[in-house]
Amino acid sequence: MRDFQLPGRSPVYGEAGMCATSHPVASQVALSVLLKGGNAVDAAVAAGAVLSVVEPHMTGIGGDCFAIISEPDGSVHGYNGSGRAAAAAKTDWFVEQGITEISESSIHAVTVPGSLKCWDRLVQDHGKLGLDAALQPAIDYAEGGFAVTSRVAWDWQDLVEGLKRDPGATKHYLVAGRAPQAGERHTVPALAKTLRAVAEGGSDAFYCGAIAAEIAALVQQYGGLLTEEDMAGISCDPLVPVSASYRGVEVVELPPNGQGITALTLLKILEQFDLGSLAPHGAERHHLQLEAGRLAYAMRDAHITDPDHMRVAVETLISDAYAQQLAASISPDRRNDSLPSLVPSQSDTVYLTVADRDGRMVSFINSVYRGFGARVCTMDSGVMLQNRGACFVVDPAHPNCIDGGKRPLHTIIPAMARKDGKTWLSFGVMGGAYQAQGHAQVIANMVDYGMDPQEALDAPRLFWNETGEIVAETPLAGDVFSALEAKGHKMVWADKPHGGGQIIARDSETGFYWGGSDCRKDGMAIGI
Repeated sequence: MRDFQLPGRSPVYGEAGMCATSHPVASQVALSVLLKGGNAVDAAVAAGAVLSVVEPHMTGIGGDCFAIISEPDGSVHGYNGSGRAAAAAKTDWFVEQGITEISESSIHAVTVPGSLKCWDRLVQDHGKLGLDAALQPAIDYAEGGFAVTSRVAWDWQDLVEGLKRDPGATKHYLVAGRAPQAGERHTVPALAKTLRAVAEGGSDAFYCGAIAAEIAALVQQYGGLLTEEDMAGISCDPLVPVSASYRGVEVVELPPNGQGITALTLLKILEQFDLGSLAPHGAERHHLQLEAGRLAYAMRDAHITDPDHMRVAVETLISDAYAQQLAASISPDRRNDSLPSLVPSQSDTVYLTVADRDGRMVSFINSVYRGFGARVCTMDSGVMLQNRGACFVVDPAHPNCIDGGKRPLHTIIPAMARKDGKTWLSFGVMGGAYQAQGHAQVIANMVDYGMDPQEALDAPRLFWNETGEIVAETPLAGDVFSALEAKGHKMVWADKPHGGGQIIARDSETGFYWGGSDCRKDGMAIGI
């Protein structure tokens, strides 16, 4: 339990439903949908759509979506709403052009948006109210405006120069050449018009016709290969989730092309150590987690790609035998300098979770990759395109090499955890590559240390940067920072927090939900 004399948040309790998002408006919208008779899926899609308006640098209809749904009957369903590279984006073409990497600023990083196709599929398969009802709150906020919140304004101001390079981005997401300030009203009428067209005509109104033609034309104007046919060919694919046991808790992730199995591999490595005997915020615990992370992320970067191109079975990569093999290279006392030095990918993402009175829980994540994605926005329809294709490599020998119609390695991952065959947690942690490390940290916080959802999210985070330094959030104790240095880690203090996150837990004995929303964002959890 937290110290009530210190700043902080308590977990939120509810019985008839709960929602937790990264923005107060989105949380309120999700709650209102539940109160109007919608279920958790309707509420999650409505909140996700609103976040596309009020957190536009983090997410949007030009991005991708993944979701896990736990139904009251105990069944668990996964959905992959990630986009693909243009059909013409053949490996040989890039080699012939002398293109050796897909940078975040490259127009070739633009992949087909998958979000709207996923939202449509979710409400059709599991919702009660329909896509039109789910989109209406977002339409209202895009048209009537919203107050820019503090964290959103802080992030937005760092992205101005990139937005200035594109006329559509300048028109829709700058105010007289600057970012909107905290408390200022911002409207996106073009996006409202597009969302209204989708509400009236379904997702086909986005993927076929004038909107799709404008997206394809804009990409081609900058030298990209995306076509209207690529837009029309997008799909949202149902998935069977994958899981691995961590000290008797079944942790549920989605299979590749997402990085979810990275979290499972990491947890299986940590399971080889008596983490619970170590101080939860001490150097010994963080050292083991960092070393295990370096191993798990090396697996990710070597193997994870479009599922049709995976060369090693997922079951092998999350097995006890593989984890034991990897754990043998970890010393509790010293950083292993022979382990891979990794370059993480960072992204801007929203994660939300909703639960309803029937016991249905939704774990939902949506992203445009980097801040405002490709920073290329359609003039008429107001669609900011993602740059997720920057996660591809240009190496014909690598399984994640870019190719026509292929899905890239993806960082955004929703998750759940189950006990005794019942869903216990619906959770996610934002922050690009950090997400898998974040999943492992919150699970360990709750399983090994008995933290509640809010405590598990609020705990200090550490992650490496592009040069291999360990970036520690400032709440980490100074003596822990020094002790990690003594173990061989190159430590620096963070100038920004690592991601965000939301958790909803369900107590199977009382039937109560209890949840938390990360203090690193503007959001909140609400229970009823």
